[in-house]
Amino acid sequence: MPVRKSTAQWEGDLQKGHGKIKLGGGAFEGQYSFGSRFENGSGTNPEELIAAAHAGCFSMALSHMLSQAGFTPTSVQTSASVKLEKVGEGFKVTHIELVTDARVPNIDEKSFQQHAENARKNCPISQLLTGAPIDLKATLQR
Repeated sequence: MPVRKSTAQWEGDLQKGHGKIKLGGGAFEGQYSFGSRFENGSGTNPEELIAAAHAGCFSMALSHMLSQAGFTPTSVQTSASVKLEKVGEGFKVTHIELVTDARVPNIDEKSFQQHAENARKNCPISQLLTGAPIDLKATLQR
């Protein structure tokens, strides 16, 4: 399996500094700062990138698990929210929420929810992020 890489550069102190994040595959390069991470400033931040990675990983894992069970999804769309909070003297990701909408022909609700929960627990990014609770709200579209 290939090793995926990205880079980040930071210049200056935490509050007045700024940086640039670049994905190894070249699909994204963007600025980040104190304002984009801890306030509502422009640019990206590590938590937003984690959310994108988690949403993508979960969608692929759920699609695979459903297909393996004989239910090929028409679509799986997931959003992830990553909450960063001040804890003690530092900061911590305290919560992750996955919200997914899927169109899956010929599947019942109970089976869909079981597959969604299995994907929540077992997608590689979920496994990586075990330090924070990961909640899931899965909706089967009819």
